[in-house]
Amino acid sequence: MSIVNGKEITQRAAEGKYAVGAFNITNLIQMEAVVEAATDRKSPLIIQTSVTPSKFLGRDVLVAIYRTLAEVAPIPICLHLDHCTDVEYVKRCADAGYTSVMIDASKQDFEENIRQTRELVDYSHNLGDISVEGELGTVSGTEDQIKVTEDEAALCNPDQAVEFVERSGVDIFAPAIGTAHGLYKTANPKVHFDRLERINQLLNGNGCKVPLVVHGGSGLAPETVKRLVAVGGAKFNVSTDLKHSLIDATYSHISEHREQYNPGKMDLAVKDATKATVNGWIDLLGSEGEA
Repeated sequence: MSIVNGKEITQRAAEGKYAVGAFNITNLIQMEAVVEAATDRKSPLIIQTSVTPSKFLGRDVLVAIYRTLAEVAPIPICLHLDHCTDVEYVKRCADAGYTSVMIDASKQDFEENIRQTRELVDYSHNLGDISVEGELGTVSGTEDQIKVTEDEAALCNPDQAVEFVERSGVDIFAPAIGTAHGLYKTANPKVHFDRLERINQLLNGNGCKVPLVVHGGSGLAPETVKRLVAVGGAKFNVSTDLKHSLIDATYSHISEHREQYNPGKMDLAVKDATKATVNGWIDLLGSEGEA
């Protein structure tokens, strides 16, 4: 039960009217922290890595640590590759043991996006129990190596979403609805709830076929998050919040203990801060007790 793919974990969420947090980690301390927090709250969990941490730490290393933690955890846990534009690297992560992968061909034209996504769907499904996430429309902001300006961002067309999902065979679908990666430049970003609700109705109105993903979760107001869950968001990507927790906790610990050279205590500070962030998201997404 502990090692699952993304489709399995998010379909349960969609049917249960809650969402699962997908937390982007950059090191072992964060990975342990998100697992501990989710275990304490009996919440399902998606551990995500962007491409850069995956290459820096090594995909085989990350998979080994994931399996070590997940195999003894009493909750379902998925390891997901986030926002990769390189088809071949997505395949290598699937080969290594990621249980879910994302091919982000959203900057390509519609037909090429479908072609690349279909290629990864066929490859991953033939390889094993691996789910594939695809994206239609583009989310503004910067996520790992991918930068999309506000002028380049494009919202997902609901009718095209149906065609994209049907032709690509994608397991999990990320429609662009006005959310953004990184920090929001305004306290009230223009999020298109009606668009997500319409897409969810078209795709999942007769039972969940393809769970929907909300990218750019960090910085959204609590009421915005809860409303997005209510209209169909089943997977929420959280990256920037965890980066801030790591860096702020590290800075605070060093500042307050300048004469102390004990990395273990600094790691504990980072772990506690990360767990607090994850707990806040579990509350917002309503996933406590759903494992």
